[in-house]
Amino acid sequence: MQVTVQRISPVVMELQVQVPAITVKAEIDKAYVTLAKKAHVKGFRPGKAPRSVLQQLYAGQIINDVANSLVQTTLPRALNEQSVTPINQPEVTEAGSLDAKVDFSYKARCEVQPEVEDVKYEGFELTRPASNVTDTMIEEQIESLRQRQAKLEAPEPARATAKGDVVTIDFTLSVDGNEIKDGGGQGVQLELGGGQVLTELDNALVGQNNGGTLKVDAVFPETHPRADFKGKTGTFDVKITDVKEKVLPKVDDEFAKDLGANFESLEALRADVKKQLEKALKERSETALAEQIVAKLNELNPLEVPPSLVEQQRRLMEQEVAMQARRYNAKFTREQAQSLMSQLQADAEKKVRAGLLMAAIAKKLEMKVTEEDIEKAYVELAEETGKNVAKVKVEYRETQKRQLLIGMILEDKILDLLESKAVITDAPADTASSSSSSPSAEVSAT
Repeated sequence: MQVTVQRISPVVMELQVQVPAITVKAEIDKAYVTLAKKAHVKGFRPGKAPRSVLQQLYAGQIINDVANSLVQTTLPRALNEQSVTPINQPEVTEAGSLDAKVDFSYKARCEVQPEVEDVKYEGFELTRPASNVTDTMIEEQIESLRQRQAKLEAPEPARATAKGDVVTIDFTLSVDGNEIKDGGGQGVQLELGGGQVLTELDNALVGQNNGGTLKVDAVFPETHPRADFKGKTGTFDVKITDVKEKVLPKVDDEFAKDLGANFESLEALRADVKKQLEKALKERSETALAEQIVAKLNELNPLEVPPSLVEQQRRLMEQEVAMQARRYNAKFTREQAQSLMSQLQADAEKKVRAGLLMAAIAKKLEMKVTEEDIEKAYVELAEETGKNVAKVKVEYRETQKRQLLIGMILEDKILDLLESKAVITDAPADTASSSSSSPSAEVSAT
């Protein structure tokens, strides 16, 4: 067997395989012997039909079967002999005719990892987001906890509705003068001023009395998920069936104790909130630096990437987005979905390219994951999940999960290396103090 290898592109390899005629003849002879044993030919006893008759009846089938068999047996050998590691299933692109008197040849293509000779990874200019916890951030989190502990009570004495009230309504919806059967609702609860409904309806519900009715016209935005509503005016016939106001607890030691046994005082609660914020801000800072490193790797090291790897990564990212959407009951318009898919494709390509580049760096620097690294990762996973270390080790005993963990550890080591060789500028401290950029802290007792 003769094999010629040619790199068609940085990520596509073509193999031309030539199988000698003597091998072809032997395989054809073997196929006819096997066929003769099981073929039922009229006029002959089982296994007694001459080859000439079998050729007349089954020549086409034999040719196809032997050709496929030769490819299936010789292609893996050819790949192994030439040290070609395909990323996807090789595809036969061209095959000669099969004849016992001549050599049989075919061509096959497969995707491979690109050759990475040199990677630029030193001196990246990065910006570390501010990670200081301010008093304002702590108070914002305390207020969020306070809002979550609010009780809903009927106003005493009865009054008109105001922003912040939670009202219950029954309503019908008409568009273009036609009532939308599935557009109404009974017992729908919403917080006024919370942006849960169209602005015109939200504003109109303020200043109304319990039991009151009203008719409101509101324009549906062009981004509305229902195409037949976009830009149109809907008429809402509404009846208010219940009005509740939020009664917020006083922020004191009793408030802290009500959140859980971990907090004996308001001071202890604030300390816990600060601790959680510090952790969240640190994680955000590390994530931001990692994202910048990935972006710089892609920018400074243009590299063609295998389409099949990009497709695999895109599908994984799609699954993550779908899980988050289900968790938060999020829905996308067609335009939003198309934009998201386009962004995922671009992000997947960047992630794959960065992975190949980091693998090249690890190989060049002979970076390894030690047992000590793995043991440290077990401890960190145990702390994050609240499980004991022994249980974490059992979960990662399975080969695939263990290899995934090793890959994550190696990636973290490479990112740490690249960060150590970067020029990092710290963002001004006050950029972390605004509510729009403040992370949410999960208080341990809630």
